[in-house]
Amino acid sequence: MSSTMSAGRKADGDRRRQRVVKAIDAAAQKGSRITVSGIARQAGVDRTFLYRHRDLLALVHAAEIEPAERDPASGASAVSRASLQADLANAQARTVRLSARIRQLERRLSQELGEQAWRESGLGAPTDIEELQRTITRLEQRNVELTEALEESQADLAAAREANRELTRTLNQRGESTSGRCRPHG
Repeated sequence: MSSTMSAGRKADGDRRRQRVVKAIDAAAQKGSRITVSGIARQAGVDRTFLYRHRDLLALVHAAEIEPAERDPASGASAVSRASLQADLANAQARTVRLSARIRQLERRLSQELGEQAWRESGLGAPTDIEELQRTITRLEQRNVELTEALEESQADLAAAREANRELTRTLNQRGESTSGRCRPHG
């Protein structure tokens, strides 16, 4: 997958995540009943999106269980323990994903650097090994064709020799039979 495509998918996923978080916050501020289906509908995502992203699902469940308390003076909602736990779970999940991605990239970089060092050292196989393999295959095929042609020529030669022997026998037999009949008179 190209890096542009994966960057686009990541950006789309991030936008969806932000819409879900905004939908949860809006529902909590309104005091609306919070459900997975309702939040998914309000955010414009499938419910499966929430189920694939456990951290978002945890935010929805936390908002369901413990609605945010309102500060009457500011109108802003207070941070609940469940939402903090959901944020923590989200951060931990992201850390795990990023750590795995870093390890994957480090392995890939290590392999690339190793291969480059191997080629530059002169110890590695020549870079044109594929061309050599194609040449070997082509020569092996030519060898098979020539062997078949040689066997066919040998069979033709053997048949010609046998025909020559047969013709010689026939001529010799005729010569013996005619030599007995036509003797010069003396």
